[in-house]
Amino acid sequence: MVPGRSLAVGDRGMVAASHPAVTLAAVEILRSGGNAVDAAIAAIALQGVIDPHMTGIGGDCFAIYAPASGKPIAINGSGRAPAKAELGWFRQQGLASIPDDSPHAVTVPGAVDAWCRLSADHGSKGLDEILAPAIRAAETGFVVTPRAALDWARYANRVERHRTGVPVYLPGGAAPRVGSKLSHPALAATLRRIAREGRAAFYEGAVAEEIASTLKALGGLMRSDDLASARPEYVAPISADYRDHQIWQCPPNGQGVAALLIARILAGFDMADPALGEADRIHLLAEATKAAYRQRDALVADPAFRPLDVDALLSEESAAALRLRIRRERASAPVDCDVPVHRDTAYVAVADRDGNLVSLINSLFFAFGSGIYAPRSGVLLQNRGSGFALVDGHPNAIAPRKRPVHTIIPGLLARRGNPILAFGVMGGQYQAVGHVQILSGVLDRGLDIQQSSDAPRSFAFDGTLTLEPTIPTSVADDLVARGHRVIWADEPLGGCQAVHVDVSRGVMFGASDQRKDGIALAA
Repeated sequence: MVPGRSLAVGDRGMVAASHPAVTLAAVEILRSGGNAVDAAIAAIALQGVIDPHMTGIGGDCFAIYAPASGKPIAINGSGRAPAKAELGWFRQQGLASIPDDSPHAVTVPGAVDAWCRLSADHGSKGLDEILAPAIRAAETGFVVTPRAALDWARYANRVERHRTGVPVYLPGGAAPRVGSKLSHPALAATLRRIAREGRAAFYEGAVAEEIASTLKALGGLMRSDDLASARPEYVAPISADYRDHQIWQCPPNGQGVAALLIARILAGFDMADPALGEADRIHLLAEATKAAYRQRDALVADPAFRPLDVDALLSEESAAALRLRIRRERASAPVDCDVPVHRDTAYVAVADRDGNLVSLINSLFFAFGSGIYAPRSGVLLQNRGSGFALVDGHPNAIAPRKRPVHTIIPGLLARRGNPILAFGVMGGQYQAVGHVQILSGVLDRGLDIQQSSDAPRSFAFDGTLTLEPTIPTSVADDLVARGHRVIWADEPLGGCQAVHVDVSRGVMFGASDQRKDGIALAA
């Protein structure tokens, strides 16, 4: 393991996020008397301004809120396809898939609605104060950090395709360099309206009309009614036991059930056995991942259209059947994935002084989403709808007002029913296995959350087993001998943020991934 950061430690609140300014903004909310919900929303709203390729108000949101006393609740802030999005219409256009930069890839953004609902029901401050850091950054400007500049330059072409966002995101026709100062007045004005009027400022009136007209002009099917009818949903979290703990996830249409299934499969192996070598651990994780992702791709969809018996899927009978197919010395057949690959997401974990925990994730899907920008309102629109299938009978086939399968998943860990850890792993398709990889490091190997985050990662996906370059070549050779098609990662796998509350000691710990620019800070 490469030496890394120390844990952040405190007793009055903790925040972990993937951008230093985002973490600091959330800490300042906590210090001013705000709770975990206030801080999490303030953080993610700011990140949408200063990390616009990763997230924003034109995207989607999932969160799990665990009050210090009471049961965790989850909110699904993912958007739906337009009411006119009939599968037959797409087939008539001769489309085999939905292009990721097309207006058809845009589903109704759900993030703002989720923020407003969480704030109204569980926050302690008004939206004016919660959104103030984001408004200030958009109005007076912010400085571009190294990781943001790297990603900005890498994905600048996604903004160039539609041109309307070029003046804002590529000033002078190029991605901003490290240290550049940018502002976004149109976005600031929209955020001010949301702070003043709530969800109506986004889903009704001028902003909604501009979003709908922008998409219609490009041939899209979304109309103002689709935005006006949008609502987030509170949903009961789903869970699975692992090493005397309970892992909590949001239910489908997210892929959290895949993380739980990986954990249920691995629960039948002694992953704490000191005789297991690194190749053994990677192999078992890879095989459990392939088994779980096969189930995910075959079964997971919007439950309003394709219900899933989660309890049956996660039962010991189901897990044991999948576990029996795993051979210690031989890789199983590869799994082909039909969900688009992406890596662009923002996650924040927060604990407040009272021990309330929030695990929140927000995404545009691809970098800069669809690249489609509504200039008067400053809204960059996501492209989650490109994950829909255009195949009759497919569980994730597009349909009116249907939600696509989502890769973004916030996680929560409990012991004896008491929430102790809010965690998330950014990284698209990697997220489900990333959750289990982090938890296994803590629960099986005795690592703290920062050490587990720093540990080398692997990912069996779409026919290959990707290894981070800090993994020894001898381990790679062992895996090749077992039948894995090994490749070396050309960039880090995912990015983890986590906050752990030790209730018995009254202490909080935070971890932030070195693979990102972020940091964990105590309040």
